[in-house]
Amino acid sequence: MAKNKELIILTEGAIVTAAAQVLNFVPHSVGISSIELVYGLIPMAIFALRRGLKAGLMAGLVWGLLDMLLRGISSGSVLNPLQGFIEYPIAFAAIGLIGLGSVHVKKVILDKKNSLGPILLFCTIGFGAKYFFHFIAGGIFWASFAPKTMNPWIYSLVINGGSFIANMIMMFVLVVALHKVFEKLIIVNK
Repeated sequence: MAKNKELIILTEGAIVTAAAQVLNFVPHSVGISSIELVYGLIPMAIFALRRGLKAGLMAGLVWGLLDMLLRGISSGSVLNPLQGFIEYPIAFAAIGLIGLGSVHVKKVILDKKNSLGPILLFCTIGFGAKYFFHFIAGGIFWASFAPKTMNPWIYSLVINGGSFIANMIMMFVLVVALHKVFEKLIIVNK
């Protein structure tokens, strides 16, 4: 029975990772061209809350590798191996930190309490970790792209902080609008 459960989790992870990658091909720039909505964060957040930390980290890692191979290298977004490693496998795996809240969120849902706050809290942790790694890479590796009059760290904070805020707003709107659906997606039926 345990092997069957592992296979189900692995299959779900593969499907969610593929869906997240497909969603990355949908145009998603907001305002300043470097601020992006990352639609794949939504299925990844649901998966991490549904299946927990380990599954969330692994799915994020695979998504990061896939995105680096399919979009990052061909678009010139990988400047060198270290930067590519930080901004793709590491940053994307960090999304899995949402899974830290899996048990708590499920308990809140099963107790028929409002799960909006816990879901958003743990999404903030996962999204924040992802954009923290992008911020570090931005300050170090993308510094030459900052406007000449702006400190590269401030530029990285504006771009990556803007992306973080835009994605949190997107998540908030979806969780509020689809709250009951999110609950049904997070609870695993035996």
